[in-house]
Amino acid sequence: MTITLIHNARLIDPEAGTITPGALLVEAGKITEVLTQDTDIEEMFRARNISADRVDADNAFLAPGIVDIGVKVGEPGERHKESYGSAGQAAAAGGVTTMVTRPDTLPCIDTPEALEFIRRRATEEAPVNVLPMAALTKGREGREMTEIGFLMDAGAVAFTDCTHVVRDSKVLSRAMTYARSLGALIIGHPQDPGLSKGASVTSGKFATLRGLPAVSPMAERMGLDRDIALIEMTGVRYHADKITTARALPALERAKANGFDVTAGTSMHHLTLNEMDVADYRTFFKVTPPLRSEEDRQAVVEAVRTGLIDIIGSYHSPQDEESKRLPFEEAASGAVGLETMLPVLLRLYHGGELELPTLFRALSYNPARRLGLDCGRIAKGAPADLVLFDADKPIVLDRFKLRSKSKNTPFDGARLQGRVLGTWVGGRRVFEG
Repeated sequence: MTITLIHNARLIDPEAGTITPGALLVEAGKITEVLTQDTDIEEMFRARNISADRVDADNAFLAPGIVDIGVKVGEPGERHKESYGSAGQAAAAGGVTTMVTRPDTLPCIDTPEALEFIRRRATEEAPVNVLPMAALTKGREGREMTEIGFLMDAGAVAFTDCTHVVRDSKVLSRAMTYARSLGALIIGHPQDPGLSKGASVTSGKFATLRGLPAVSPMAERMGLDRDIALIEMTGVRYHADKITTARALPALERAKANGFDVTAGTSMHHLTLNEMDVADYRTFFKVTPPLRSEEDRQAVVEAVRTGLIDIIGSYHSPQDEESKRLPFEEAASGAVGLETMLPVLLRLYHGGELELPTLFRALSYNPARRLGLDCGRIAKGAPADLVLFDADKPIVLDRFKLRSKSKNTPFDGARLQGRVLGTWVGGRRVFEG
């Protein structure tokens, strides 16, 4: 059995909220020892009569691998945009050790057979862990709920219609009640579908000057209020996928204070960009929901810092050039993020907005806990899903060098700090930078 020692590292422990110099001993896919700087490693090896493959971290940061909830892969139906092979390679290069994939494929993942297909494809092609989500309603049409129990048996870790908000509250309440009886997690997209229909940007002076169809930030608040009322009625486990506005935060805070089983996430793009980045109709900056004001961005960053928002995701959404090279209103929404998420979010660390343990609490520890996974920790007995990175390494991002099939990133040409040096999944190194 191969034993690996990763030494001379700065260990980020999001559970304890600390950064300490030390080393990890990895065996049989798990962390077997967390060693401090004062540990005499040579003496320990002699006493136990063991040897190990050694990785010198050279004082880089070693953290739990990222658990990325909300990854879009183009299989089935849009394999030309992204496959499990290309997405898995991008994830490994970005320090993502677990991809939690969305069901908004063509056709969508709403049957056990479709779920089994993607699980088989992921096992064959992806070098990282892949956990699939399934649709909440058949065809994501909001009319009839899927067979939640059968889909859970087939391996679905959560249920969501993604950006297709279930308009009929009775249908949603029935699905929530049934999910509650099975202990299933529902992931909602807080947005009033009527107000947000056809919108490309957030309402305000910028939208008016550009003459673009806009949506009020209140649409998010209204959607969240509706979902919270149904959570109170049904007692379901619920996760809001993207909270992006300051106006939604008080409702989220009240829901948590009332003891509801509610968590919330946000996206890397809403934490690091604002509505002004759209500039002269730059479609690579078109995401769902649209980019918000700088005041909203700052409020959401603060909510991550305090723990009100639990999880950060890339919401990796590959789109081909033809889908983006259109007038802004007609262009497809979304951006790739598996490979770019860590260096982009390190902007918040370098800017003094978030500490690294706080960042990895939202990237690794909290999403793992929400899904009932044992990863996301630097602890003895935890899975050896790890990322080693140099937080200070300067890079200029070139989208054509990304491993994703689609290259639709808003950060093309951006000067960033942070490079992934290594990624391990179950103790096996799947990327070396």
